[in-house]
Amino acid sequence: MQAGAFHPENKQEHSKDTRAIEAAYLARGLAQRVETLRDGISALALIRPRELGEDEPVCVGALVDLADEDGDETSYLVAPVGGGEKLAAGAVAILVVTPQSPLGAAMVGRREGDSIEVELPAGKLVGEIVRVR
Repeated sequence: MQAGAFHPENKQEHSKDTRAIEAAYLARGLAQRVETLRDGISALALIRPRELGEDEPVCVGALVDLADEDGDETSYLVAPVGGGEKLAAGAVAILVVTPQSPLGAAMVGRREGDSIEVELPAGKLVGEIVRVR
């Protein structure tokens, strides 16, 4: 992509032609995305999965089952990167949250049976931590 930003065919044809500028912006954005992904992979490589014992608090690497006020459960993976991603483990959907997100911050340090209340863009979420694995 970066080579295309400076390719002779991308040469400006008139003063209002912004093809080369747009291609350079796109190339820079893609390069930044690659760096972000590399940093994320490095952060994930540092996680050492372990089985959490009873009464251990939510931490990075924990799988958390959260029940909302209606009793509906959702599974979350607390990870250093990848917030908002959806993972599938068999028939179970797992949502990735980071400790920097409002929901992740509300969960980290809590234990099974603890309640959380967090304001999200979709509205207030009130729930109880059912399991920490």
